Amino acid sequence: MVRIVGVHGIRQSRTSKAQLTRDWSRALNGGLGELDMPELSGGALELPHWTGLLARGANHLGPVEDFIDSAAPLSEEEADFAVKALEEIVRQEDLARVQQLELQTLGLPQLWPARLTRLVMAYDLRFPRGGGKLFVSAMREVRFYLYEPDLAAQVRALVAEVFCASTSVVIGHSLGSVIAYDLLRRGELAPDQTSGVRTLVTCGSPLAIPSVRRRLSIADGEPLKLPGDIEWVNVFDPADFITGGTGLSALSPEVTDTEVDNGIGDPHSALRYLRATSVARVIADDCR
Repeated sequence: MVRIVGVHGIRQSRTSKAQLTRDWSRALNGGLGELDMPELSGGALELPHWTGLLARGANHLGPVEDFIDSAAPLSEEEADFAVKALEEIVRQEDLARVQQLELQTLGLPQLWPARLTRLVMAYDLRFPRGGGKLFVSAMREVRFYLYEPDLAAQVRALVAEVFCASTSVVIGHSLGSVIAYDLLRRGELAPDQTSGVRTLVTCGSPLAIPSVRRRLSIADGEPLKLPGDIEWVNVFDPADFITGGTGLSALSPEVTDTEVDNGIGDPHSALRYLRATSVARVIADDCR
């Protein structure tokens, strides 16, 4: 029996492990149905709710004061990180088009630095319907994991608890792909917990952004690597604002990119990624 560990991504602080497991299972079973494969058996998916851990354990990430809530002001450090990340993925021709424009926030917070506002406006030319603003919001959570090592270690420990000898597939979405990769590469799992892991599936991964990789101590030009013989399948939508519209195969010969179309509503949607037949094929292969 295939056993899957799922690692969820951003904006999940107000849901629960049970709800996430139901939603992910339904989406994965939809993809399996497209391949005429049987549905996952009960208990096949383990999906630790790591944002729930942070809500209980971090004074500034609780139900009363959620520092990554969209209403919370962007800190100087968060703005700097977003600027650096956008500078690496914004197309220079798009930036040139907005450089001479008067700053028109179009709903963007007016307290943002002018440099960030221009970068967001330039990013919106490639990812319309607010892709730039959504990117900045997502980078707040990504930065939180990358810059809070003690809490990041707690997140990895919580995820590690659900691994066992029968775990064969690991699926990470968005920031969850960073967490899953970080956990596997660090060697923090016991050998008997990873002995059966055959495949890592990353969906909508921000690992394509150099600033993210550097905070994981991955130097520019250094290939992404996994321990042992774990296969890595990266699923991305070119319209996904979190990925910059690119895959990961250019960063490592170990990564196989698969392009999908999640539609225009929310190309970063976890459930749309999980319904993809490319994800279902990985699960189907592990069922054989």
